[in-house]
Amino acid sequence: GTTGLTAQALGSGDTEELVAGLGRALLIAAVVGAALVSLQWPIREIAFALLEASDRTEGLARSYFDIRIWAAPATLANYALLGWFIGLGRTDIGLVLQLVLNLVNIALDAFFVLGLGLDVRGVALGTLFAEYFAALVGLVIAVRYMRRHGAQLRFGNLLVTDRLKRTLAVNRDIMIRSLALIFVFVWFMAQGARYGDVTLAANAVLMQFVSISAYFLDGLAFAAEALVGRALGARDRVAFREAVRVSTLWAVLVALLVSAVYFIAGPWVVDALTTDPDSRSAARIYLPWAALAPLAGVLAFQLDGIFIGATRSIEMRNAMLFSTAVFVLAWWLLQPWGNHGLWAALYVNYVARTFSLGWYYPALARLD
Repeated sequence: GTTGLTAQALGSGDTEELVAGLGRALLIAAVVGAALVSLQWPIREIAFALLEASDRTEGLARSYFDIRIWAAPATLANYALLGWFIGLGRTDIGLVLQLVLNLVNIALDAFFVLGLGLDVRGVALGTLFAEYFAALVGLVIAVRYMRRHGAQLRFGNLLVTDRLKRTLAVNRDIMIRSLALIFVFVWFMAQGARYGDVTLAANAVLMQFVSISAYFLDGLAFAAEALVGRALGARDRVAFREAVRVSTLWAVLVALLVSAVYFIAGPWVVDALTTDPDSRSAARIYLPWAALAPLAGVLAFQLDGIFIGATRSIEMRNAMLFSTAVFVLAWWLLQPWGNHGLWAALYVNYVARTFSLGWYYPALARLD
């Protein structure tokens, strides 16, 4: 929600709210992150109760979780900082922060895993330290940005009742929406594990295709968030419609391009991601599902961006809860088709997200 709130404050010319919005987002990140760390035991047990994997796979996953969970406050702070910079239209700074995070992560992973032989625990430690380092870098850049533009954080503004309530409400709804989305993918992987370790590994490989395409589609969705938020902050109906039109057009073109690349280069990418012959064969069987995922999800991603920019969090929450229920129903009905049915259920979720948010869009387009 930080992107939409920031873009709207920028569009309305409210500099104090622009700065206070980041402060509130970081405060919420710290509180929620600390709560996640405190509740790590029930979170872990519930999550692994849903995952029907082999003992070895579960053991490695538990080792990773037990370390990675401590990065929760920094991870949420990085999301807040990224959202703030995107809302400002400074995606270049957001890119720098993501590069810092990933490059430090890669370097630390190599040190802990290859240098110290810590296997999956080394990967978790690398991510843990990288998240906190990136958050520190982001805070330094944010403070310098504020000083350069003559903006100052007044701590009294953080607790302005109506603004704080709005921030909490938006973030609450988006968190519920995000948890529902996470549930879909956790459920997907958990049900894939029921078909054996080979299918689980194949799905994990193909999920890398989905994740990579999500980065491309998120980029256009981020643009929609910033442009839509700024237009709504300025109450500019023409700018709003142009932001929706241009960002959606580019998103569809990018989705077409990514899907084409997946169909052409997919088999080679699979071979690069896994050396196991059985996993490679299984991944090739289900590759078309992953290759078409960008096209299936592009409008859902765009509508997410538009509604986040508009801070219409209630609609996003309700649409995602509905889509999650539809996904579970589709999975149940499609079980006879095995892993193909599981992938089809994921597509049903994309379609449900598109239509449910599309249902709310006319009211948003009127700037009601």
